[in-house]
Amino acid sequence: MSAQGSTEGIVVAIDGPSGSGKSSTSKGVAKARDLRYLDTGAMYRALTWWMLDKGVDVHDPAAVAAVVERPEITMGTDPSAPAVAVDGRDVAVEIRGKDVTDNVSAVSAVPEVRDLLVRVQREIIAAARAESAGIVVEGRDITTVVAPDAPVKLYLTASAEARAQRRSKEVRTSDVAGTQADLARRDRLDSNRAHSPLTRTDSATELDTTGLTLDEVVALVVKLVDQARER
Repeated sequence: MSAQGSTEGIVVAIDGPSGSGKSSTSKGVAKARDLRYLDTGAMYRALTWWMLDKGVDVHDPAAVAAVVERPEITMGTDPSAPAVAVDGRDVAVEIRGKDVTDNVSAVSAVPEVRDLLVRVQREIIAAARAESAGIVVEGRDITTVVAPDAPVKLYLTASAEARAQRRSKEVRTSDVAGTQADLARRDRLDSNRAHSPLTRTDSATELDTTGLTLDEVVALVVKLVDQARER
């Protein structure tokens, strides 16, 4: 992707592990500055949901790679109502289920999956830059692979306890310890996969959200966006 141009919309790239505040922050920043929003994790979840629904062995990389281009995944980029559909079916609820959560790391590790979805993500980013004020993109490899030339790059993190509390609230469970163990498992899988692992690039600003409110985090990122636009 080329460097930010004066007539093109801005790209805000946000990475980080589950429960770090990526989604809430990204949507808040997009709303605050009239930007589009893309949840790349939802794309991997949507593909995982399709694989499970079709009976594909998601732990067999060859089986996953063989059918990766069959489903049509459509992403909405409105931060107030982000949408995800597979073959025309709204799956926004289904992709947050436990089966998908337990298996998405396995699907995401397949190189053919990442190659396909990164290509689609870059197409969405390019369209947003050309047609709007820009886009906030969140995921695990945005600053390192998808949009390494984004003028605003952040890596959000938080303590293990805070992340577990947030995710438990999101999925409405009282088993915080179990949630923390699940997050640790996903961290290991996502950080150690051979293809596009979750990692922080030195050019990304690291922001620990543990002791901050959502409004405070959004304000900090919006300030970085405004500064980048002035350059």
